Amino acid sequence: MLCSDSYWLLHQSMSSLMRSEHRPVTLFLVLLLSWSTDSVSAVGVNWGLASSTPLPPSKVVNGLLLSNGVTRVKLPDADPTVLESLSGSGIGVIVGIRNEMLRYLSQSKKAAASWVHDNVTRYYSDNRAGGGVQIEYIAVGDEPFLLSYGQQYQPYVIGAAMNIHTALKAAKLSERIKLIVPCSSDVYQTNSSLPSKAHFRPDLNKTMVDLLSILSNHSSLFVLDMNPFSSFQQNKNLSLDFHLFQLTSRPLTDGHSKYGNYFDLSIDSVVSSLSKVGFGDMDIMVGSVGWPTDGASNATSANAQLFMQGLIDHLKAKTGSPLRPKRPPTETYLFTLLDENQLNITTGNYERHYGIFTFDGQAKYNMDVGQGSRPLKNVHEVDYLNQKWCVVNNNKDLYNVTASVVQACSNADCSSLSSGGSCGGIGWPGNVSYAFNSYFQANGQSQESCDFNGLGLITTVDPSVGECRFVIGLHTSGSNSFFQSLVVLQQVVSVFIFVASFV
Repeated sequence: MLCSDSYWLLHQSMSSLMRSEHRPVTLFLVLLLSWSTDSVSAVGVNWGLASSTPLPPSKVVNGLLLSNGVTRVKLPDADPTVLESLSGSGIGVIVGIRNEMLRYLSQSKKAAASWVHDNVTRYYSDNRAGGGVQIEYIAVGDEPFLLSYGQQYQPYVIGAAMNIHTALKAAKLSERIKLIVPCSSDVYQTNSSLPSKAHFRPDLNKTMVDLLSILSNHSSLFVLDMNPFSSFQQNKNLSLDFHLFQLTSRPLTDGHSKYGNYFDLSIDSVVSSLSKVGFGDMDIMVGSVGWPTDGASNATSANAQLFMQGLIDHLKAKTGSPLRPKRPPTETYLFTLLDENQLNITTGNYERHYGIFTFDGQAKYNMDVGQGSRPLKNVHEVDYLNQKWCVVNNNKDLYNVTASVVQACSNADCSSLSSGGSCGGIGWPGNVSYAFNSYFQANGQSQESCDFNGLGLITTVDPSVGECRFVIGLHTSGSNSFFQSLVVLQQVVSVFIFVASFV
């Protein structure tokens, strides 16, 4: 899945797993479990802040992570408030570097040293029981080799990684904190989805060999970000059941190997690609994997639950994959903790609906990770705005309402109105009201944000219809203006994809 430049937090580290080899199975919130024996596999969660009204980080740490037994998180940015909230929690952390910073860091050792000081050394602690943040990895970039990026970031990854490593060494942290580079699944190519035919893209081959050499020399590992939902949409030769770990799926045969699910297929495609450049034994971390619950057909809570539980059961079984029997990925990070209504939706409106929890910290589905039917714990005492909504005023002339819808959806989240989405079938004028309310809540329910040239009307009657939820926003210390400015242009363009359905 495409992880935008949102603040995030994932975690993990192989070195930490080695230090806690016999830790007991924890509850899932998944976000981390570990299983002892010969092969230890950990599950963590991505935590992003690309929301117009994010939950306070301290409430996420205490109300979601710790209360559900989470011990690892991953964040592709070093947000100070998030890092401070994790201090003393004992949660393992992956701190990320945004793609836009790679060029700067690759060209200046001083800049790299400053980044390490400000975002790592200042918070770091290797004592889970003590204060500080248990930083275990630094993610250099967020899928910087993504095919759609072209050469925008690729030339700077190696230099940035080397300079960050030099800075870690100077801070006497290079043996404790490892570097990783999250890679999207399009870093490799294959014919007919067969892992044995997989190889790294020709335009990446030299860069990848150089990177793998660096990772190998510093005892690090390869990080693969999977997007099973995108795979399902694009590859009609592989069924929905195959992607959801269903036993009824038709297996794919590749020589003597048989694959019953997308996860193992992806892992072995990477193993094959690594082998062809001389790094066939390198450990693999899955940096991102999940299933959306809205924004497209087959993006539902029921399918997400099937996928997530199937994934957890598969990892707990420790069967590995055909090319790596009994050797599952060292860690796997679920995407993602919370829905984020400011994520980039270039690849699909579903990108904003991967959360295990809604934006306000309420579980969308349940998962059994070894503790029976115990439900996931939700965030309590959420600081909601008032119980009011903005809807279209049916007593007004709506001849020019399309312009108001464009205004609303260009600055707020209308992704649930997509075809196949939870609100995609509510029709006129419900879809207009949904757009108005989304903008109204994102702007703190201000009176002027429900004006729309006199077409808006504030109501205290919940306009939600069936599964289409008209949300109420949260009180927040300030709007997430960075993300709003980052995605606003893209929203303006994407809104025209479905705006015709409003009129």
